[in-house]
Formats: sequence, C-alpha cells, structure tokens
Amino acid sequence: MSGSQGHPPGIPPSMSPAGGLHRRLLDRLRARAGAQVRGLTRSNSGLSLDYDNPPGDPGLFGPDAVCWRVHADFPAMLAGGVSALLMQTMHPLALAGVWDHSTFRTDMQGRLGRTAQFIAGTTYGSRADALALIDRVRRIHAAVKGTAPDGRPYAADDPALLTWVHVAEVSSFLTAYLRYVGPLSLAEQDRYYEEEARIAELLGATEVPRSTAAIATYLERMRPELVVSERSREVVRLVMAMPVASPLLVPAVRIMADAGIALLPHWAQRELGLHGATAIRRPVSLAGMRVLAPTLRWALGSGLAARARRRAAKPAPAALAQSS
Repeated sequence: MSGSQGHPPGIPPSMSPAGGLHRRLLDRLRARAGAQVRGLTRSNSGLSLDYDNPPGDPGLFGPDAVCWRVHADFPAMLAGGVSALLMQTMHPLALAGVWDHSTFRTDMQGRLGRTAQFIAGTTYGSRADALALIDRVRRIHAAVKGTAPDGRPYAADDPALLTWVHVAEVSSFLTAYLRYVGPLSLAEQDRYYEEEARIAELLGATEVPRSTAAIATYLERMRPELVVSERSREVVRLVMAMPVASPLLVPAVRIMADAGIALLPHWAQRELGLHGATAIRRPVSLAGMRVLAPTLRWALGSGLAARARRRAAKPAPAALAQSS
C-alpha cells in the first residue's frame, strides 16, 4: 500500500512539524489512526500469517504480479469488497449458503476481516501460508450445504457457485482500482484476471473467465440466474448501516460503502433498489474517495505489499535455493 511516510496528506514537507516532540506526536497519531483503520478488516479466524518469512519466497505470484498492485490499495479494496458482497447476494444459492452458515448478520466486521485475510494471504503470503489458507477454505466449504428458499439444494464447494463468487470479487476489485487509484492497460487487466483465476481453480472453481472480455460475457450470461429477494435487501440494509467500533471512522466507512455501491453495474444497482441516487452517487463517491483515500494510505503506511516485497528480495537459504 502506498502512502506518504513522513506527514499527513495536505501538509507540504516544508510546513510539516519540526523537532523530536512533534515527530513523536505525529508518529503516535499515525499509529493510532492506522490501528483503528486496520480494525475494520482485522480477522478473527485465529490464524496468524508471517509476511516476512521465509526469505526469498515470492509467494504464489511474486512482486511483478498485477494483483500485487491492485490488492495493495486499502481504500479501493474496501470499496470493492462492498461491491462484491452486494453482487454475490444476487445469486440465490450463494446467498443461501452465507445466510444459513455465516454470522455475517451479527458480525459483518468479522466476515470482512476473514475475507481480507484470505485475499492478503493468498496475494502476499508465503507459498506455504497461501496454500494453507486455500486448504482451510476448502475444508470449510465442504461442510456448507443446505436447501435454498426456492427448494434448490446448494453446496459451497459447487464449482459453478465458486466461479460466481470469484468473478463478483475480482471484477469489483479491479473496477475499484481503475476508478479510485489509476489506470491499467487492457493487457494488465487481463493479466490480473489470469492470475486470480489460479486462486479460484485451487478452491475448486471451473470454467473460470480469464480476461476482461470473458468476465463481461460471463456476467451478462449470469444475469437471468440472479434474483433480488428480501434477504438481498436485508444485506443491503446491513451494509448501509455497517457498525463501526470507533465513531471517528463512521464517516470514512459511509464514504467507502457509497463508493462500493457506485462500482456496481447499473443493472445491479437497479435490481438492488440502489439506482435512485445513481446520477449523483458516482461524482460524490469520487470526490469523497479523493479526500479520504490519501489520509487512509498515510495512516496505514507501506503495508503488507512492502513486507512481502522485502521478503521476496532476501537471499533464500541455500537449502531452499537448491530444492527450488
């Protein structure tokens, strides 16, 4: 995650506080703000990942991967996560699995944190940690089975359902990056989808779209299968009223939630009943993110991507180098 290392956004270096006391106060402010922001996506899975070891381990992708860039920006990823969640709830079987087997209605932050840990771990974690996360999710999915309100059976490890959840996530994350961070060439966008398809397939997904064009075709093909129910509307309500531990973060979370809604395709906004403010939501969310995102980046510092990059750049132990 990028961000200024020395002073908050909006304060030029020439005007930044001078002296040791001011520096300590600024560092303390930054640490406190960063801790509160990280709390939004703190995982309660009980797992602890080591992003600094082992030396020389590039993980599943390595520092040159496009997903390392896309997943490094916390504000865009949080907005993309909101968009992905709302998209996923439009599939009745995907929603049934989450509704029946998850605590998201009473612990949305916990679910957000576990999802964030999985994405960060499979992107920036060591190869062993990334594969362990994938194996853990596969074991959880194997136990998630039931019957949807329409009478159809569902299973979280259904390859087609896994593909839907995957596409809703990666298309939302990439759209968020392009809108709130910066441009990527079409070739880079295709590389991103190609990279992330590997994670989906390791989870058990099949026929995973691997390019921008294939993603667009897939989403259009899936539209007849999507349904907005009372459960879907309840998820929308929960997202819009997402509880936040720190009152200071409430405005930031509201901005990012609205920024996530603005990422949805127009047809999805319409189906979910969120189209009433479409004309103003995009410019307002853009303006809000321009103000909010630099401050969040400053508070969070260099983040996991920098730690993983340092790990990958370290010389690998001789034994590891010989075995690879």
